[in-house]
Amino acid sequence: MGYLILVRHGESRWNKANKFTGWVDVPLSEAGIHEALLCAKELAGLRIDVAFTSRLVRAQETLLLIFAEQDATGIFLHRRGRERAWSSHPHLWDLHEIPIYSDSALNERYYGRLQGTNKNFARKKWGEEQVFLWRRSYNIAPPGGESLRDTCRRAVPYFTREIMPQVKKGRNVLVVAHGNSLRGIIKHLDRISDEDIPHLELPMGKPIVYVWTGAGLVKDNHVHSFDRPMHWTAEKSHGKPRKTKTPGSSKTEKTKSKKTKSQMTAKKTAKKTAKKKTVKKKTVKKSIRRPVRKSWK
Repeated sequence: MGYLILVRHGESRWNKANKFTGWVDVPLSEAGIHEALLCAKELAGLRIDVAFTSRLVRAQETLLLIFAEQDATGIFLHRRGRERAWSSHPHLWDLHEIPIYSDSALNERYYGRLQGTNKNFARKKWGEEQVFLWRRSYNIAPPGGESLRDTCRRAVPYFTREIMPQVKKGRNVLVVAHGNSLRGIIKHLDRISDEDIPHLELPMGKPIVYVWTGAGLVKDNHVHSFDRPMHWTAEKSHGKPRKTKTPGSSKTEKTKSKKTKSQMTAKKTAKKTAKKKTVKKKTVKKSIRRPVRKSWK
């Protein structure tokens, strides 16, 4: 029996800034580092045998932080030419080492011309309806970029060719990747429809565990959430929340604010009159001077 653990990377600096990231190689934010360390503690009791990740640093950082709670050292293995020969060693599957394979097939969805653009700015430039289709549809790609379907077409074949053979050997396999590449893999494993997969919510730094039974993969105490936000109200712009209606804009709010103001003034006048009526002679206390501490010679 082996385990397949899927983890979306922690929050990146551009997740925090509400920018389209895609293949831009942005590191984790402080919150993302914290999320990865919490995931490491959650997986500390499970020995990882082999790991797979993308070529992007935010996924690799998350993976290495998860390994902070493992008793073995993660080592990146390369498969091209001289890199493969020079980075290998004779003790590949040593108990104190964890082989790590990275491939661009697990990279995030490529957002083309949207990359580096704030999502709220994109909405103003191209229209809310159009950006909604680029972000949340299954088969519509942004200008010069990939659709979710395109991402699935490169992530799933890599998964079946490279990752599943390790799972079938009974090894504990960790995959740290991105929201859309992981959606493609989960769509394949759980046979989620094209209509439902854009709604699949994948929290950052939270492991999704499958158990290999010998006959197939079964989710271990995990229920997928399809509550992924499909609107713009919860979005943030450069760390600042979107502007909402100013308080007091509606008639009811104005009347409420008038009532509260009149109540406050009435309370203040009542306090003043009460103080005038109950004036008592105050005894003036003499101020006690504390001796000045001499400096040490």
